[in-house]
Formats: sequence, C-alpha cells, structure tokens
Amino acid sequence: MNVLLKSATIVNSSDKKYHLKKRDILIKNGVIASIGTKIDSPSNTKEIKLKNLHISIGWFDSSVNFGEPGYEERETIANGLLTASKSGFTDIILNPSSTPVPDSSSDIVFLKNAAQNKGVNLHPLGCLTNSAKGDSLAELFDMQNSGAVGFYDNKKAITNPNLLKIALQYTDSFEGLVYSFPLDTRIAGKGQVNEGAVSTRLGLKGIPALAEELQIVRDLLVLEYAGGKLHIPTISTANSVKLIAEAKKKGLNVTCSVAIHNLIFSDDVLQDFNTNYKVLPPLRTSKDIRALIKGVKDGVIDFITSDHTPINIENKKVEFDNADYGTIGLENAFGILNQMFGLEKTIILLTKGRDRYGITTPLLKEGEKACFTLFNPDETFKPKIEDSISTSKNSAYIEKEHKGKVYGVIVNNNILF
Repeated sequence: MNVLLKSATIVNSSDKKYHLKKRDILIKNGVIASIGTKIDSPSNTKEIKLKNLHISIGWFDSSVNFGEPGYEERETIANGLLTASKSGFTDIILNPSSTPVPDSSSDIVFLKNAAQNKGVNLHPLGCLTNSAKGDSLAELFDMQNSGAVGFYDNKKAITNPNLLKIALQYTDSFEGLVYSFPLDTRIAGKGQVNEGAVSTRLGLKGIPALAEELQIVRDLLVLEYAGGKLHIPTISTANSVKLIAEAKKKGLNVTCSVAIHNLIFSDDVLQDFNTNYKVLPPLRTSKDIRALIKGVKDGVIDFITSDHTPINIENKKVEFDNADYGTIGLENAFGILNQMFGLEKTIILLTKGRDRYGITTPLLKEGEKACFTLFNPDETFKPKIEDSISTSKNSAYIEKEHKGKVYGVIVNNNILF
C-alpha cells in the first residue's frame, strides 16, 4: 500500500519539529517513507486530500466491550473493530465481557485470532478469577504469555481482599497488571443510580459514593502491603480522585481511568428514566464532575475511556430497574473530548496509556510504521442514531453537540476510512 497524504496538519506535541505544521506524508508499504512540505505523488500511489486534514498517531482506548463470543447480537469482534477504526482508534483494550468469559490461554488466543487482518489492534484482558466468580485465580501467567495485557473480572468487585493480595503478589513476578473494579457490593446493595436528591425524587435505589470510595481505600491498602501493579477502572467520585492522588504521592504503582460519560453527564439527566444513561459506575453530581475533570487535567486520572458497552435493544427498552448498564461511546469520544479540552489536550488524552499495558507507542517519523488517525477538528455536528456503525444503538450522546469528525485510520498497512 502506497499512500500520499497531502497538506496534513500534524498534531504531535512530543515532537516540536512537526507539531501543528502542515506536511505531505508519503507512506510506502505501511512505512513512513518521507515527511516534507511538498512531495510529488509517485506512480502507483493513492493520493489523499481531505478538508482541513489533521493527523496524529493512532488513538488508544483502555476500556471497550464487544459481544463475541456469546453476545454477537450486541457486537461482533469484526464490526466492533470496524466501529473503532471509523472512530479513530488503532488500539483498543477489550474487556472480558463475553460469555464464556476469557479465563484461559486458549480463550485469549481465540480473541487474538478473531481480530487478525481486521486492521485495528485488539489487546484482550483475561479474567482475574476462574469464570469471573471471584473464588480462585485464573491461569494468569499462561494468559499473559498468550497475549493478555491485564486481568479483570469485568465490572465485578473483588470481594475477598486476600485474593487481591495474592493476585498482586503473584503477578508482580511477571509484571502483570491487576484490575479492581471500585464497588463495595454490600454498600451498593441493589442500587441503580447515584444515591442523592435525584434518586430520592425519582424513587430509584441509590449507590452511594461510599461504595466506590470504601473499595478504593481497601484496595490501596492491599497494594501498599503486597506490591504489584494495580489499575482502578472508571472512577466516578470526587473523593476517589483525592484518594488516588494521595496514593500516587506515596509512590504506589496505581493507575485509574474515567469514562467520558461520567465527565459530562450528571444524574440530573435521569429525569426521563432514559435507560441509555444507566451506566456503572452511575452518573454522579456536578461536584463530582468538576473534581474528575480537574483530576484529568492534573494527571491524577491516567486515562479517559469511552467504556464502549453495546447492549441490545431488548435489554435497554425496558423498565429502568430491569435495564442493563452501559452506553456505546467509541464514535463519540473525539467530538466530546475536543469540545471539552481543546485539540492538543484531547490528542494527548487519546494517545497516552499504551505503556501501562506493555504496548509500543507508535512514532510519527520517517522509517517508522504508519499508525495514524485522520480527522477534522473543527467540524461540529449532532450525531444521529441511524448513522452509528455499532450494531447496538444504546447511545447516551444522541443530540449532544460534538466538535471534530474522524475520517479514519491508517494502520497495519491498511486504510480504514
């Protein structure tokens, strides 16, 4: 594949030579052959000229759910990766949310094989415990050798602190990454939404912030004792940010993420009982949103994720109490973040994080493999559900103004527009 990108504005704050400069970029057989102010198109080369074309290294999402195997009606791996590519992502971390769950090396091999030749790089997480039941550790070392980049019982809390301690101590020997979902289920009970004035007014059972924060306090104490690498996915409260900031100051090896929807929606949007806003952790208060945004800007929160979770209509168009948790979000990530943080900060947020998982960060320089996202940062629009590529249409972002449209990606010697 030979491609010439014409007049592309490069967004790459780590390289001042090209940052925010317009350049032509010649790609030969998937490798960056030349970057220059004007490059003539060689023969047998596809020339790409696009309105207000900007490029960066390929984007990365640390929390994505599909359905295959088991829930193919929600999202297959093939269509999920297509959705990721059209959304600008060249690398995604796949949560273990299928059925059966991936808790063995053969399961990880299946996921890796299913993603071959699909363009986007899929990096699977394996379950921390057998069948994600929380009783005994799964074959963590074998899964990592087969390509797992971390271990997580998706959206399930580790109720046994001794199990977390053993997992951290064991994985420390091979630098494995342990996830712990921040939810004390005994405090959360049968809660559905944030506990507060809105839940009381609507008559919905609440999940108090304490349920998240109590679990984080416990997990950080275990980490301090056991050592190892801990990741706390999708935090949602102001105090969670404070607790993790304090842990980092102490030198603990901990990272955390936040879902985009927890940065823009408060629990006030639940007034109409729209189940697309039913997510886990739940939407919190405006005060929490302010603290989360500050945590992102200060670097306490390491990653922003779409937490893309396709749910078929039968499990969303039901009474609020009976609806499944989750919203899709891959297609909305750039337009929302660019609106919130501006272009340069957004690209930093969308490209950071690979090193935590042992994934090589692509470089935008001659002689390197081309791994680009192509986009127009200035186009504004409101998405329509019928335009979504995702099989499931459970989106919380419909009619939310976006700034910035993605053209596609160039990755693994493929053009995916």
